[in-house]
Amino acid sequence: MFKSPKTYLLLVFTLVITLLLSACGQAVEHTTSVEGTESAASSSNSNDSSSEVDMVTYQASNGDIQVPRNPKRIVDLTSFDTGYFLALGIKPVGVMNGVLNSPYFEGMLEGVQGLGDEPSLEHILELNPDLIVVFSGMEGLEKLAEIAPVVAIQYGAKTIRDQMLDFGTLTGKEVEAKAWVEQWNKKISELKPKVVAAVGDRTVSILNPYSGGLFVFGHSYGRGGEIIYNEFGLKAPPEAQKEAIDSGTGWATISLEKLPQFAGDIVFTCPWAGDTSDPKIVYDNPLWKHLPAVKAGNVFQLDPTADTYSDPVTLEAQLNYITESLLSAK
Repeated sequence: MFKSPKTYLLLVFTLVITLLLSACGQAVEHTTSVEGTESAASSSNSNDSSSEVDMVTYQASNGDIQVPRNPKRIVDLTSFDTGYFLALGIKPVGVMNGVLNSPYFEGMLEGVQGLGDEPSLEHILELNPDLIVVFSGMEGLEKLAEIAPVVAIQYGAKTIRDQMLDFGTLTGKEVEAKAWVEQWNKKISELKPKVVAAVGDRTVSILNPYSGGLFVFGHSYGRGGEIIYNEFGLKAPPEAQKEAIDSGTGWATISLEKLPQFAGDIVFTCPWAGDTSDPKIVYDNPLWKHLPAVKAGNVFQLDPTADTYSDPVTLEAQLNYITESLLSAK
């Protein structure tokens, strides 16, 4: 049975940690003394070339975690947050394989180890990380914590700006994080009036075919939704607004028969990245072909290998494409 987006994410995480727990991990002794919010870590972990590491307390989803003040060797097991590190000028030492397929990261991940879709403890240990980043909800974090401090991030809990500033705090890149936010604000302030004037009262939808019908995406699940609805403040069709945005989920599933109710005057679309069904089941259907957006030529294709993400690097690429598309809509 095909899973919903949130279930799909959790399934991926479960598969990852299951393999991690089944691997023959190497236990690493790690002791940390804390004084106030800072401490020196004296550890037998091979990721420390010296006997002392400057540590600070970071408030993560999994609690107050002692992390290096300026981590140098980050393993990112989230995929969806990799672009935050890249935008801060940090190249992780290990990432999930899906990230390596994004054209938006081309040339930015040279030398970075792909950990596959189900990384092993041995592979992570070989990378000698000083910080491991995961999504909250993963089980067995104590095994990873034997290798390096583990910080859990709750997917979609923070805005783009807040998450960027938060990662700046985590990595000691506060200045770079603030600079990115200022640059992003400037871009939006320049482009938003042009887009709003061009789109007017027309509605915009994000629709992805899958084996059971279509996913309708909203303001917080990638595919450009953060830009279309949050940054530009454009309108979704009433049903899409209710089910995918006002609900707080960021997405909804519908049957093909309900397509006309959820399709906007302008549509962004691509096949669902987690499904192998033929999207022509939807795209060749008369209901799709008779949509006003299709007839007017106001349908714009997203990239299922890249646009599922909503990190700063991806957002900058999406901003260009989405702006050009909306300004060209007939």
